[in-house]
Amino acid sequence: MTKQKYYAVWKGRRTGVFSTWEACSAQVSGYPGAEYKSFDSLSAAESAFKGEYAAFKGKPASAGQWKMSLLKPEIPSISVDAACAGVPGPVEWRGVETATGKQLFKAGPYPDGTNNVGEFLAIVRGLAWLTENQLNWPLYSDSENAILWVRAKKCRTKMERTGRNAGLFELIAEAEAWLSEHDFSGSSTAGKAKQPFRVLKWDTEMWGENPADFGRK
Repeated sequence: MTKQKYYAVWKGRRTGVFSTWEACSAQVSGYPGAEYKSFDSLSAAESAFKGEYAAFKGKPASAGQWKMSLLKPEIPSISVDAACAGVPGPVEWRGVETATGKQLFKAGPYPDGTNNVGEFLAIVRGLAWLTENQLNWPLYSDSENAILWVRAKKCRTKMERTGRNAGLFELIAEAEAWLSEHDFSGSSTAGKAKQPFRVLKWDTEMWGENPADFGRK
């Protein structure tokens, strides 16, 4: 059975939320600069329509789903994610404010990487960003492997070293060195940081795609 879709139309012959593609198409087909997107639930479409199209353009339909959940992620917080085209392939990562989607940092793409390496480096960069800004916000990642690696303070990748990914291995070494100076109880072996680090698992099933997702799935 085909799952029911709902359509938010920000710019078209008529705007609003429509429950069928036929109704949506009538508003946007052939309309110059039409702005519309499908969602998996009526509440998600209605919530999206109250915002700006730019906040949803190029993002998964479940982006922002967390706002309708009874059990929401902690706010304020930051979310991190990585994207890799192929294994190995060019990898990039970024961090955003969970609540607004505002990009806080971005790195890459770097050649001959893997998604897990990108997720690991994204978490460490996010923790460093929180330290630099003296914030004790939690950090969300949807990668269980990367979270375990960070807690072990070791990137346990099986990524093959090539002539093209030397820069990634340098970043991994720097990240592991940074982690060796910090723990997750708020102290620092180097005496530099005194804040609790909380790396939490983003619940994709409950909240939809991570706000830092690159929208390429």
